[in-house]
Amino acid sequence: MKTKHIECANYRRQLPSRRKAISIGALGALGGMIGLEDLLAAPGGNKARKTKSVILLFQFGGPSHLDTFDPKPDAPAEIRGEFKTIPTAIPGIRFCEHLPRLAKMANQFALVRSISHKSSSHNPGAYYSLVGREPLINIVTLNASATDFPHPGSVLSYLMEPVPGVPQSVSLPTMIADGPFRTPGEFAGFLGKAHDPLWVLKDPNSANFRADDISLPKDIDIPRLNRRSGLFRDLDRLSRRAQQDATVNGMNDLRRKAVELVTSEKTRNAFDLSQEKDAVRDRYGRTTYGQSCLLARRLVEAGVRFTTVYYSAGIGGWDTHKDNFSTLKNSRLVHTDQSVSALLEDLKNRGLLEDTLVYWTGDFGRTPTINKDAGRDHWPPCQTIMMAGGGIRGGAVYGASNPTGAYPAENPLRPDDVTATVFHAMGLDTATEIRDQLGRPMPISAGKPILPIFG
Repeated sequence: MKTKHIECANYRRQLPSRRKAISIGALGALGGMIGLEDLLAAPGGNKARKTKSVILLFQFGGPSHLDTFDPKPDAPAEIRGEFKTIPTAIPGIRFCEHLPRLAKMANQFALVRSISHKSSSHNPGAYYSLVGREPLINIVTLNASATDFPHPGSVLSYLMEPVPGVPQSVSLPTMIADGPFRTPGEFAGFLGKAHDPLWVLKDPNSANFRADDISLPKDIDIPRLNRRSGLFRDLDRLSRRAQQDATVNGMNDLRRKAVELVTSEKTRNAFDLSQEKDAVRDRYGRTTYGQSCLLARRLVEAGVRFTTVYYSAGIGGWDTHKDNFSTLKNSRLVHTDQSVSALLEDLKNRGLLEDTLVYWTGDFGRTPTINKDAGRDHWPPCQTIMMAGGGIRGGAVYGASNPTGAYPAENPLRPDDVTATVFHAMGLDTATEIRDQLGRPMPISAGKPILPIFG
């Protein structure tokens, strides 16, 4: 069975293994409620687009849908919680009171309020939400491995022609993990390390975050680097194993791509936040998350196809088993409201939003009932995601939860359908096949695009 290829100029007709696995500083080895009846009526809804870039805002830990985009003001106090609600730009739709900026621009993005799955621990839940493939093992200790289904940015790296001078996929500002167990789904998995994202593991909000973090050491200029690269190539030609071993050839490709990145002015400029005006940086918020969102916009401008920003445990996270309301009110919601609204506003003002899909999601939702520690616990049966740009219909609200926010009441969906929507926006047929290490073909998505939210 042959791999299915996309007949489009900017997609590969052959799919060789390639890409980079380096990190910064090192050359390393919504217009109203809609339902299913709108499917056929959605303008352009059944047409694959050609969105150029994707930004994934991943809220590791699991954000509470009831305390963000799907509040239940009429529910009992032990469910609705401490927060009041406010009206939005969409008639009849209300948000948490601590999201005022996003409430005012709710007609510029879509909400999907009926995502559901069964993975209640962080790593399997995050894996499912990241890649759109139900984990085969649903345990707390699930750990990243070379047999995992790949991150969607890695799928794009594998299938699409690279943009010269920039990485295909970038992830920042931290990796994610549940204690000692590295979260699967944030890497290229069975596609190989050559398709891992470029990791930016420094704080974009720190004073010493500079573009020269990815430049050459002071004692090595470009001609010297080119001479070293030529020496590596000569040694490779003398080595029969280097010609025959796919792993060695993969490392050669990594080295070549690493050299391209550190010598690329486009890449260095993209990471240079000092080029931004103070007013712009202030608008995003002088926080790790805020400046990471700003960096994501700059990477889109440079041509990076997929950027993932993790609101991880390293910068706070969303695992609010205790003190849910004070934690959200004092940081998580403030950061989300400021930084995400700034990102969407900035992309729109620069004419980039139509060609950039932005989506906001996390491991799962949180329990409708507040626990004894004023917190909410893990709740995969229902969560809300936000999607904007890339042909998404602003103001669309698809699906609904029941009166307590416990389960989908209308149009239940799975994380599979979310990643299918992302690939659809990028113009990819979700039946397109990739192959694991054993050569077994797998479609890039097991879901169906959420067509009614496209405009």
